[in-house]
Amino acid sequence: MSGGVANVGRMADFHQQDLADSRFEQVHLQRARFHQVHLNDADFNDVDLTGARFREAWFKDVVMRGAGFVNVEISGEIESLTVNGVDVAPLVQAELERREPDLVKMRPTDPDGFREAWDIVERWWAETVERARALPAAALHEPVDGEWSFIETLRHLAFATECWLHRAILGDPSPWAPLSLPWDGMPDTEGVPRDRDARPSLDEALALRLDRQAAVRRYIDELDDATLASDTVPVEGPGWPEPRSYPVRECLLTLLNEEWWHRQFALRDLALLEQRVG
Repeated sequence: MSGGVANVGRMADFHQQDLADSRFEQVHLQRARFHQVHLNDADFNDVDLTGARFREAWFKDVVMRGAGFVNVEISGEIESLTVNGVDVAPLVQAELERREPDLVKMRPTDPDGFREAWDIVERWWAETVERARALPAAALHEPVDGEWSFIETLRHLAFATECWLHRAILGDPSPWAPLSLPWDGMPDTEGVPRDRDARPSLDEALALRLDRQAAVRRYIDELDDATLASDTVPVEGPGWPEPRSYPVRECLLTLLNEEWWHRQFALRDLALLEQRVG
């Protein structure tokens, strides 16, 4: 690749272009924005990523040599992460379980275990919502460091329940309420809402959230060993998850995983909001 394009005084836009196998040397990309960009098998050598932000990023089979990590924060699912020859994933998991002993119950293997896990989820979120109520209403719409607001988090959890319970397990091809909120990276899909401008009150968002929570409660209260060991019937129509069969246990574990992580994110952000409000 030779030559280049001069864009003095303005920002260059690259949209739906194939730049595979390109080479960038002594190129300045400060404050560049990358969205739905494929960097599979890319090679980064002598690259400065100070202040970079990664969201919805996937780092499978990534190798870093001679890397420096100073004041780095990583939030997400960690599996087989080796740092200086040490797999730190079990250490991170052990520390999370030390801080929150009930976390081990988020990986149940039988119906009673799922019922106990959902009891814990309901208790966790009841406590979290009460903490949020102590903040001004406007603060609950305030994003923290570019993440979702507290109310957007409630809307997303309603969406997750609709996906993995109503659609995948119960077979409703289009279970989404107008206030439900998919993750930001989900492609626009016919019939799936994505109203980021909506500003429902806490009680309005909570009404949807509690309705979806109650649906999970009804389902797991009737859950038996045979159902837990079965697979879902593929649903028809566009949406998420994709229309194929899934193990029921996998769907329910996905819900528990969503509940756990989004509560962690909510607690982190509520602490910062509380500091701002003072």
